[in-house]
Amino acid sequence: MLSNKTAENKTAPVTRASNTPDNVTITAQRMGFEFGDQVPRYWVDNSYSISHIMNALSVLFPQGEQFFVDSVRAFRDQISDPKLKEEIRGFIGQEAMHSLEHVAMNQHVRDQGMPVEELEKHLEVVLGIAKKLPKRHQLAITCALEHLTAMMADMLLERDDVRQDMDESMRPLWVWHAIEETEHKAVAYDVFQAAGGTYAERAFYLMFSTAALGVMSTYFTSRMMLNDRKNFSLKDTATGLWRLWGVNGTFSSLIPTWLEYFKPGFHPWDHDNSDLIARFKEEIQAHIAPQYKKGNRRTLQ
Repeated sequence: MLSNKTAENKTAPVTRASNTPDNVTITAQRMGFEFGDQVPRYWVDNSYSISHIMNALSVLFPQGEQFFVDSVRAFRDQISDPKLKEEIRGFIGQEAMHSLEHVAMNQHVRDQGMPVEELEKHLEVVLGIAKKLPKRHQLAITCALEHLTAMMADMLLERDDVRQDMDESMRPLWVWHAIEETEHKAVAYDVFQAAGGTYAERAFYLMFSTAALGVMSTYFTSRMMLNDRKNFSLKDTATGLWRLWGVNGTFSSLIPTWLEYFKPGFHPWDHDNSDLIARFKEEIQAHIAPQYKKGNRRTLQ
């Protein structure tokens, strides 16, 4: 006699939600970077304006990355794909390490007389408003900002001229950060998709987040330049803006990649740049502080 048992006793197959290539591993690594007298005040090609812009971005990172972690963590229990669940763990760990390393850099910026603590308080207010949004909208913001950081990471790893403009005392931090942003660039997006995120949500929040980042980074940069006004140079500022937004500029060259996010079928790994991870990962290992050579499990999980 045939069994009367139905498929209800069978385990339902798990749908794969992760689209990160199998050759990319997302693991956290504490680096232990130190910043002191060896770092020039204007560490990006001796440029007053561009150095302050990069310092301003660094001040945004610790709180911003905690926001990313919280928005992804809110949906972790809804994910059934074991691979994506493990990638979420790696994402949280990597973002935690980024926060720690940029806290160290920001202390160096503070020591130069920049109003870091005041700017952090302003950022806390802005993020406090964002945290009042529905959880999936917060995740959409994270996806948008992860797209922006992935764009900048790819550009930094691709363009020798951009890396070479950075003083060697600062370059390892930004290369390491770019590697890990590339590794986990799709995690928040895959979680968003699995959580039922819509095209309208992600498209709107890319525009919203880009504008918000532009306003905050401009404000932070302006405050730093005001504090350092004795060294202000109109020529340097104009040259810096042209290098960022002129023909083939550091940021203007990213506009086509920014627009790709609006494709209905977009995915961060449509552009497979995993070869850049392999190219730079071994090189950056030499910059791990001795006490962290065997790894460090401290994360924000």
